[in-house]
Amino acid sequence: MDILAFGVQADEKPLIERAFAGHHPVRCLDVFLTEDTAPIAAGYEVISTSVNARLDARVLQSLAVGGTRMIAQRSTGFNNIDLEVAARLGLTIARVSHYSPYSVAEFAWTLAMAVNRRIVRASNRTRDFDFRLDGLLGRDLRGRTVGVLGTGKIGEAFTRIAHGFGMNLLGWDVAHNPSCVELGMTYVDKDELFARADVISLHVPLLPSTQHLVGRAELASMKDDAILVNSSRGGLIDTDALVGELRKGRFAGVGLDVYEAEAGLFFLDKSLEAVEDDTLARLVTFPNVVVTSHQAYYTREAVGQIVAATVENVAAYGEGRHTENVLVPAPW
Repeated sequence: MDILAFGVQADEKPLIERAFAGHHPVRCLDVFLTEDTAPIAAGYEVISTSVNARLDARVLQSLAVGGTRMIAQRSTGFNNIDLEVAARLGLTIARVSHYSPYSVAEFAWTLAMAVNRRIVRASNRTRDFDFRLDGLLGRDLRGRTVGVLGTGKIGEAFTRIAHGFGMNLLGWDVAHNPSCVELGMTYVDKDELFARADVISLHVPLLPSTQHLVGRAELASMKDDAILVNSSRGGLIDTDALVGELRKGRFAGVGLDVYEAEAGLFFLDKSLEAVEDDTLARLVTFPNVVVTSHQAYYTREAVGQIVAATVENVAAYGEGRHTENVLVPAPW
């Protein structure tokens, strides 16, 4: 059974090829799955996609017509897939339910520290041999309050790091994590968390109920010198509202590894093209904002686990097994 993998990064390709060696032939493409590229999959029963693939009704229909029967997505999130259409077309959909939570949690703190201590600005200055400290004043984190929205595996790992800094811990989630409670976390409602926290980090999935979880009201209630970090999904934040607050001079820093309109932008080289996204173009101009291109998960450990789970998902499909990673089971 030949496998076609879309959206494969250069660092990822040898890991995928080695993992599938001895199991199935695999062809890796650096292009992402879209309506335009879907016909490439004709004749492939199984394909693998990245998180920025666009699996709407038209793409799924094109894949089904071409003979695809199974899609193995190399990510935890699946808000980019129309599961109802996939089920109607008889397509099996699987994802990676979990991988190293430390990769994302550590990167979230990397963003928080980068904006707090003005690392990007400082690095750019020293490249020009400008060694002034003006405008680089940060704050100690010890004794300050961190608010963690979503305290699953990644949120817990983020909380443990915050505990190591000696911070006060606030949490918000539909269920309380006993491990976070043992660390001293107090669960509060969302409004209280936004009003009290000095650092806020998002670790919840993107669902209809969490779309723009951080909207105008939440941003307005935050402290003027708060730090906001999002390493989960871009749609959790109302970006236009965020830009509006930043234009008022608010927030000590904002670290974003995701962006709600990142599809078609992130993972690609757009450096020689005109920027058509006015919101993103404005966002990256703020000196207290750091934007990275959805790389929080991108460690050897996490990518290795993602690839291994993808190989297992394909094997389970071939053997007719149903695992926890299956979102839409095979019609048989």
